[in-house]
Amino acid sequence: MASAKEEILQRIRNARVPAAEPTVRGYNVEGPGGVELFAERVADYRAIVHTVTDVPAALGRLQGKRIVAPQDVPAEWLIEGVTWLHEPLTIEELDQADGVLTGCAVAIADTGTIVLDGGEAQGRRALTLLPDYHLCVVRQDQIAASVPEALRRLEPTRPLTFISGPSATSDIELNRVEGVHGPRTLEVLIV
Repeated sequence: MASAKEEILQRIRNARVPAAEPTVRGYNVEGPGGVELFAERVADYRAIVHTVTDVPAALGRLQGKRIVAPQDVPAEWLIEGVTWLHEPLTIEELDQADGVLTGCAVAIADTGTIVLDGGEAQGRRALTLLPDYHLCVVRQDQIAASVPEALRRLEPTRPLTFISGPSATSDIELNRVEGVHGPRTLEVLIV
C-alpha cells in the first residue's frame, strides 16, 4: 500500500507530458530607429537631451561642480574647472558628489533606453545610482533601432543596467516622485 506522498508523486509522474517544441517568434528587429526617435523618446521620460558635435564644449555647464568620472572616460571629457572624482570612492563620497559623467554600451531608439554594462567609460553600477545627476554621452553609432537589435550588441553575462529617464516611482495615489532609486536628473548628450 503506497503512502499518500508516493501516490501524489506517482500521479504527477503520470500526468507529465513532453514539453512542446519552442515556438520561434518573429520579433520585429528593424524599426524606424535613428537619433531623432531616440532623442524624442528619452525626452518623453523627462530626461534633458542635447545633440552635440563637441563633447568638451557641451560639458562646460559642469564648471564648479564635483563630478564622478570612471577611470577610462576619454581624456578630452575631463575639462578644466570641474573637480573630477575617480574610483575608488566610498558610498558617502559618491553620495556627496554633484553628479556623474558616463558613456554607455548601447541606446535603444524605440524605447528611449540607455544600457550600461560596466564597460568602457561606464564604471561600476553604484556610480550611476547614488549621485543625484547623471550625464550620459551616447554616440550615434551606439543607438540601436529596437530592443532585439540592442540585445544582440550586448554581452549577456555582463551586469546590465537599463535606464529609461530619471529615477522615478509612484505611490499608491500615482503621485510621481523622482530620485528615489537613482538620479533625479538625467541629461543625455547625443554625439
